[in-house]
Amino acid sequence: LFFILLRMKLCFLIFTRSSGEKPPVCFPVSYVELLILRSFPSSDGICLNGGSSVKSLTTGEHMFCLCADEFEGGRCETDKAAQCYEGVGLYYRGTVSRSARGRTCEQWDSDTRERFMSSDVNEGRHNHCRNLLFRRRPWCQVRRNQRLVKEYCHIPRCGSESPAASTCGQRSRRKQMKIVGGTVATAEAHPWVAAIFWRSESGEKVFRCGGSLISDCWVLSAAHCFPHGSHDKERRFSVVLGRNALNESDPTAEQRFRVEKIIVHDGFDDSEGNFNNDIALLKLRARGGKCAEESRTVKAVCLPPPRQSLQPGVACEIAGYGKEKQALWYRSQYLREARVNLLADDVCRHKDYYENMISDNMFCAGRPDWSQDACEGDSGGPLVCEVGGRLFQFGVISWGDGCAKEYRPGVYSRVTNYNGWIGEKTGLTSVAAGAAFPQNL
Repeated sequence: LFFILLRMKLCFLIFTRSSGEKPPVCFPVSYVELLILRSFPSSDGICLNGGSSVKSLTTGEHMFCLCADEFEGGRCETDKAAQCYEGVGLYYRGTVSRSARGRTCEQWDSDTRERFMSSDVNEGRHNHCRNLLFRRRPWCQVRRNQRLVKEYCHIPRCGSESPAASTCGQRSRRKQMKIVGGTVATAEAHPWVAAIFWRSESGEKVFRCGGSLISDCWVLSAAHCFPHGSHDKERRFSVVLGRNALNESDPTAEQRFRVEKIIVHDGFDDSEGNFNNDIALLKLRARGGKCAEESRTVKAVCLPPPRQSLQPGVACEIAGYGKEKQALWYRSQYLREARVNLLADDVCRHKDYYENMISDNMFCAGRPDWSQDACEGDSGGPLVCEVGGRLFQFGVISWGDGCAKEYRPGVYSRVTNYNGWIGEKTGLTSVAAGAAFPQNL
């Protein structure tokens, strides 16, 4: 009996070429097979993309595939590095597993009606986007109202940048000429700035916060703008893009959307007198299958790569509809802009500034003479810095002690700490990875 139990617990440890970076894989095998397993280059097509077939010499039977580092799956069919698709994506084998609407894809074999298709293209038990049945581009099944439905995925076509990556961060007009201490601006100078409105119980439409367009269907903002978190009622919120003034509407320049989904970071915490993980995403409700369309006054801002930083002292820009002065009871009706300089983390954590209230998810920015700053009403808006001729959003306007006060600079959520979170929640893999950021910097 002991010998039988021993045989059941034996396993074969496979060390791949990257065994120093990830743990070995354990495959249960019999005692006899353990001694005479060998791997062979897969000439019979069982293992794809240079994978090796591990067979038992006693039976000659294929047991499993050893994949090259960049591939995975039962037959090494999944390309972990694939970021785009050719043609209509019939041969796309990447790992994107979220629809363009932000819904998580279901397993391909979760519906018996689809199992015949998944076996035809060796889909296996995973939920990555694929193009079955010769559709226009890769898609997947998602669950909507307890039903499985098909939705396309947000994956760029190879050889041509995605619209967000190709034109993001490029404004139609240079900034014009306050935000505290700043100047009046136009939507053409800040075409990614979003105005987020909330409808009260009485039906009154009230400006709530700023935001920034990061792709055609997604707006980045601050978590504290949504006091009920992700459970805030989406139907009460709307977003206006391309607006110069809160009290003036220009149908030829602006685009309006209802909000389909609000995603507040699970780690948002305001219990320490600051706002940690102060970041949120708004999914715009598409109209006629489309969300924001690029124009002179509406464009997406670029996102920098994960952990990317700039030197202290670099001048960046903020824009919003907030108060011009802290003492004012009303906010600015016009979009205003200001320039602020990035502060070193140790300066912002100095006892004369904010000390230990600044977490690794925050940074500070202000003017050396304390003349310009974000203020109440600007929350959620972007701090952007120019790199290589494009504007990249490094910060989300979060909090501060007053407005333009000495030794009290504005505090911003550090966007580059959240690339993975943004990519996971939106499915915008190339946008969240900072695809537009210059490679030589």
